[in-house]
Amino acid sequence: MTFRWAYLIILFWGLTLVAQTPSKRQQELESQRLRLKNEIKQINTLLFTNTKKRKDILTEVEDLTIKLNVREALIKVTNDQSNLLTRQIQVNERQITQQRKELQTLKEDYARLIQHSYISKSLQNRLMFLFSSESFLQAYKRLQYLKQYTQYRKKQGIAIVEKTQLLQQLNSALIEEKKKKEELIAENREVQAELKKEQKNQESLVATLRKTERSLAAQIAKKEQQAREIDKEIDRLIREAIAASNKAAGKSGNSFELTPEAKLIAANFEANKGRLPWPIEKGIVVQDFGRQPHPVVKTTFIQSNGVTLATETGATVRAVFEGEVMSVITYKGSNPSVLIRHGNYITVYKNLGKLYVKKGDKVKAKQEIGIAFTNQQNGKTQIQFSIFNNVKPLNPKGWIYQM
Repeated sequence: MTFRWAYLIILFWGLTLVAQTPSKRQQELESQRLRLKNEIKQINTLLFTNTKKRKDILTEVEDLTIKLNVREALIKVTNDQSNLLTRQIQVNERQITQQRKELQTLKEDYARLIQHSYISKSLQNRLMFLFSSESFLQAYKRLQYLKQYTQYRKKQGIAIVEKTQLLQQLNSALIEEKKKKEELIAENREVQAELKKEQKNQESLVATLRKTERSLAAQIAKKEQQAREIDKEIDRLIREAIAASNKAAGKSGNSFELTPEAKLIAANFEANKGRLPWPIEKGIVVQDFGRQPHPVVKTTFIQSNGVTLATETGATVRAVFEGEVMSVITYKGSNPSVLIRHGNYITVYKNLGKLYVKKGDKVKAKQEIGIAFTNQQNGKTQIQFSIFNNVKPLNPKGWIYQM
């Protein structure tokens, strides 16, 4: 009897652990799926709504590439969810089979108990069993046996009820999982159909671009040269600020000499890594940090000290943390940029169309510092956002919440 109950307890806990592990993973995948669906929605809103503005072919392909990448990621996540559900369904089916066997065994044991109880149920039989004892000790042991026998019958009845309930729960979970899997498969078919349609459109545009690939490479190189010049200017301004702070403290080096107040701000900035707010309320990343091949002209590489964010027309740009406006620059041929210092960290907000701050202003987290610039030719609204630790550029994706 003890062995049977120990076995049932171990089996129950084993099944519970098996069920919990994929459930957590399923939640993670569902969270990713919803995030990607929302990202596609934002891409459509921010990059494909304003059809009145004529985009050049290169811009169209760049925008389509962004959407295709997210669609492919969505298909992969949905496939992972479907595969995980398939495995979970298989586990549940095995559990149901096992539970049915256990239930059948319990019922058979209980039937034998009832039959035995019926044969010896009369009070006279029980009394005869007790009074036929050869000693008081034997009578006491027989009385204890009768009590244990009665308790065992009750436990068997409870076990049957619990097994039946567990079986019903497993069946309900199985039905839900199969339904969810069918929904995911249907959704994936729709996403794949959209993907094929957009891929054909992209292939057609790329074929047109190939005819002018050399001039496109030159166009991209020109933009890269301008970006490098702005980055050099930002580097120069940061180094000047470092030199000024070190001179005031009678020090030297390539990092800020911090006052106690600046140390506190820097420590708080670091403590909020991964939780800093976006510099815009609504936006998507359209260009990543670091050296990377151009999304269309693969033979051309681009270098980015931050991320480029697409947003809606008239979007306000806001400081991601408290600090002081270190510089406001307008470099030749570019729109204004704002540098905000947070101890030995600097955040940079490029491509502003309107400014609300000036050098020396103290700003708070989420304070509006300007309006994002909108290109009137193609209707696109974008900003570039960077984070520096002294002169070292950092990947904003590691600092901004869910970027």
